[in-house]
Amino acid sequence: MLEVAWLAIALLIAGAVTGFLAGLFGVGGGAVLVPALYELFRFAGVPDDVRMPLCVGTSLAIIIPTSIRSYYAHRATRTVDSSVLRNWAVPVVLGVAFGSLIARYAPPELFKIVFVVIAGMSAVRLLFGRDSWRIADDMPKGPLLRIYGVLIGVLSTLMGIGGGQLSNMFMTFYGRPIHQAIATSSGLGVLISIPGALGYIYAGWPAAAAHPGITALQFPFALGYVSLIATLIVAPTSVLTAPLGVKLAHALPKRILEIAFGVFLLIICLRFLVSLF
Repeated sequence: MLEVAWLAIALLIAGAVTGFLAGLFGVGGGAVLVPALYELFRFAGVPDDVRMPLCVGTSLAIIIPTSIRSYYAHRATRTVDSSVLRNWAVPVVLGVAFGSLIARYAPPELFKIVFVVIAGMSAVRLLFGRDSWRIADDMPKGPLLRIYGVLIGVLSTLMGIGGGQLSNMFMTFYGRPIHQAIATSSGLGVLISIPGALGYIYAGWPAAAAHPGITALQFPFALGYVSLIATLIVAPTSVLTAPLGVKLAHALPKRILEIAFGVFLLIICLRFLVSLF
């Protein structure tokens, strides 16, 4: 019972931090949740072969309410580009479906590698990039924009994030200001997290069945690759703190926000790079 109590307290703290950072950086919180859950589930004794996908699937389930709350808070500031979200809606969901299929058969190392590569690219862009680092001065149209949407859906599903990291980087490469990129990216969390969580329930069902002797604490009340106890504890806490992050995001200068986001991503990137060896 003591171990369960400590796990619950740790999950409450993780939820509060996740919600705040979700609002601050316009992400669903997965970049915080996945490494946090990884350490918590390691402490709980979750087997190595299911720990990383369990973290990713649980993260997607948790960020459903966080993403919705963050999106509505950002939309109130009138900085969300709704036209981009409309064009990405179907491609992103298709990408999520494909990513969930990959997750069913992928080795645990794949999730970490995707996390390290994308987080590293985002950190370099934010910390060392210049305004001249652009692909174009405005967003692409037609098929190319939809292809980007599919890629964002696939990679976000494998990372357990709401798409904020990828779409932030993508939109700033196409000349969009960081505040608009963050606000618009918050809407992707809704498009990715709901089908993504359902996909990981499907993907993890065989893995859960393969571990019938594991205790509820070691594989915390899971549906496939989604831990219900973590979702029920973390999600409400993160929803409460997300608006605080949004308020701070719109009060900070552009460069400070970029540096803070870049350092944060670099720390997460290094943590998972170490865990690969």
